[in-house]
Amino acid sequence: MVPGGFHYDLPMPALPPTGNHLIVCGDGPLAYRITLELTSRYGETVVVVLPSLLRNHGPQIGALSGVTVLEREELTTETFAETGVASARALALVGQDDMDNFHAGLRAQELNPDLRLVMAAFNRRLGEHFRGFFTDCTVLSSSQMAAPSFVAAALGEPAPSHVRVSGRTLYLARRADVPAGHVVCGLEVPDDPAGTTQLIAPEALSDVPDGLVLAVADGTPRDPLSRKRHPVRAFLGIARRLAWNKFGLVFAVLLMVAVAGFLLLLQVRIYSATDAVYLTIMDITGSALTGYKITGPEKLSQILLTIDGMALLPLVTAIIVGARLTASIRGDRRPRGGHVIVAGLGNVGMRVVGELHDLGFDVTCIDRNPEALGIPLARRLGLPVVLGEAYREETLRAAGVGNANALVSVTSSDIVNLETALQARAMREDLRIVLRLFDDDLAQRVQKTIGNVVSRSVSYMAAPAFAAALLEHQVLRTIAVGRHVLLIADVRVEPGADIAAQSVTELEGDGLARVLALQVRGTHRFDWAPHRGYLLAAGDRVIVLATRAGLSRFLAGNRPVIPSL
Repeated sequence: MVPGGFHYDLPMPALPPTGNHLIVCGDGPLAYRITLELTSRYGETVVVVLPSLLRNHGPQIGALSGVTVLEREELTTETFAETGVASARALALVGQDDMDNFHAGLRAQELNPDLRLVMAAFNRRLGEHFRGFFTDCTVLSSSQMAAPSFVAAALGEPAPSHVRVSGRTLYLARRADVPAGHVVCGLEVPDDPAGTTQLIAPEALSDVPDGLVLAVADGTPRDPLSRKRHPVRAFLGIARRLAWNKFGLVFAVLLMVAVAGFLLLLQVRIYSATDAVYLTIMDITGSALTGYKITGPEKLSQILLTIDGMALLPLVTAIIVGARLTASIRGDRRPRGGHVIVAGLGNVGMRVVGELHDLGFDVTCIDRNPEALGIPLARRLGLPVVLGEAYREETLRAAGVGNANALVSVTSSDIVNLETALQARAMREDLRIVLRLFDDDLAQRVQKTIGNVVSRSVSYMAAPAFAAALLEHQVLRTIAVGRHVLLIADVRVEPGADIAAQSVTELEGDGLARVLALQVRGTHRFDWAPHRGYLLAAGDRVIVLATRAGLSRFLAGNRPVIPSL
């Protein structure tokens, strides 16, 4: 017995007599949010397996209605048998250890080979390999699901409108803001939550010129955080950085001496302005011809310029060499301004950086660990990286907080994220700040209390995708559009299914689904511009954008034909 009177060997509470329930394994914030989503939004019956009702989010999970809780330290075969896994529809494994989730999935599949599995994976690449061990398995990353919301908040957009699928970033925008050829489909979204969103083919968008569209990003700069800067502001920025450089004062003095020498040459009437410029340059480089018959002002100018050149040329060389060493060897590039600062290059931060760069925005990265997960990505993209504690004033100044457009703090520590946000706000009250907080209740209260700060909980944003994957099938991403949700699913055409031998155009006829990409059986890459007249065949894979009703219809037509005995 543990404190509070709970027993780990308590008998399993009675399950619904019909089975057909869902199982969630875990006691973290993600497990709680998935369970809440399933019970409150979909009215599902859920069995939760967790180590203790007293630890982590156990008390919150135990307080949910429609939930049966089983306290077990390990996810053994006996534990799964107690959950009624043989009659369950789906199982979510959302523990903190990828290998534990994988091992538990293998045990559950032995008891129910047809069980749908939804598995959380910290290591996304390893998680994709896990899928091959199971009949029906979806591997999701909470950081991947949550990153678009951080990006949207940093850009000042009202909804998490960017998703990354198979190396491509898709985003929502007004049609007028999207370059030609980048539109995937148009969206007609009703105000009524009970209404149905319609997906419109790009060629039919002439009827809705100002509507929403889903587009693919390729790094093209977009307002309001564009890579293109006004030339006057760019010149002033260079001048400011030069003035604050450690050689700035010396350089300014030497430049003033050169100007004085030039003005002295203008006093000699035989020289025009162009001749004076020529002689000034020659004197500075030590190439001037001397003569005792020249006038006094010219002699003085020559002496000043020659001595000035002896100091100026080594100084310019030092600045250039120092800049090259800083940028090429240490990678310590200076931010150009108008950028977004991302603090924390873990799973979430790495994805935020990748999406911001894909969308055409300048990014400066901060992390205290030179071996952080996202450092190689930042180096490969040529982004400035500042190594240090994000909450320190000198670190934020090095990252260019003075002329940044937004700060996104997504480290793994709530304390660090909150302290970073408060320090940045003390330095710049007008700075847009987005911070990650694991506790969603705390995130909401911080956002209400502190002005110009947006707080996000990863588990809160990722839970709908996990819940949808449990109920639908192979859901890769979800896109929030107002009060409506679109799903992106990876579907393999089953032998004998109704959708086999149908063209892509036929499948899109009702406006509830849109085929984004097609991988023909026997090939290894998706075609992101499939021919709409292509007839699907067994073994083909399609990435589909659909409403919930559209995906259900699509999957209903993909049921394999079971031969009769």
